Amino acid sequence: MNERPLPSIGAPAIRALAAAGVLNLDDVMRVGVTHLETLHGVGPKAIQLLTAALDE
Repeated sequence: MNERPLPSIGAPAIRALAAAGVLNLDDVMRVGVTHLETLHGVGPKAIQLLTAALDE
């Protein structure tokens, strides 16, 4: 199975996600968007882009 890459969401959000072990969209689904919203560096725009990418 090919991993779906994260969308372009900005460096602070990418760093925050990586620190939480979220490296691709499958990890986002595993962890859940609700948890990611609590991470410092992951703002509303990043959440919007991640949610849109999951809906594709």
